[in-house]
Amino acid sequence: MSKAILVSSSPVTLLGGGQASAQDLADALTIAPKLVAVDGGLVMAQAAGAVPDAVIGDMDSAPPEALARVPNARQHHVIEQQSTDFDKALRLVDTPLAIGVGFCGGRVDHQLAAFHTLLAHPERPCVLLAEREVIVLAPPALALKLAVGEVVSLFPLVPVKGRSTGLEWPIDGLAFDPSTFIGTSNRALGKITLEMEAPGMLLIVPRHCLADLALEISRGRRWSGMNS
Repeated sequence: MSKAILVSSSPVTLLGGGQASAQDLADALTIAPKLVAVDGGLVMAQAAGAVPDAVIGDMDSAPPEALARVPNARQHHVIEQQSTDFDKALRLVDTPLAIGVGFCGGRVDHQLAAFHTLLAHPERPCVLLAEREVIVLAPPALALKLAVGEVVSLFPLVPVKGRSTGLEWPIDGLAFDPSTFIGTSNRALGKITLEMEAPGMLLIVPRHCLADLALEISRGRRWSGMNS
């Protein structure tokens, strides 16, 4: 694995150049106050008056005038084109948890690429903030308080199995596979628990769960890297 550009013992916000609002950024920074602008995300950071601790990417979307306002020591050009800028940032920032803003909504291909990155780096927990939901690669084990009837969606990126409590339709014994069987639009009966046998399941819950989900993932067990 490449040497980390930024090492933090606390959560870090990754700000991309996709669809996001100033409120999205403020919500993320409340939980993850260190900020990494991911290429074109620098424009939103500066518009919101936020000062990034680092700017990471191939810099094809960060305007020269925006970069000119950032000290050279905080600019990290990663010029390889085999990965997205989100992938570059996630693997080069060492933190207990990243909050990703500006990677959902907008272009569907960018959003799909972000989901792929979560799967490619399961050892780097990251919660993606969307307009109405938060999305994370389900960790080995998780407990989360929800209101009765709230939607809990599970979408497998690869074949995967797990166990649950607190879901209207339990997942025990089910073989999830993106080509044959998915688990969207399940519902909570209250507090839920999930245990996954391997990385590969996207967990999608209401946006108000952001803080509780971030805390649970930060202090919980994480997956080992696929290339470690």
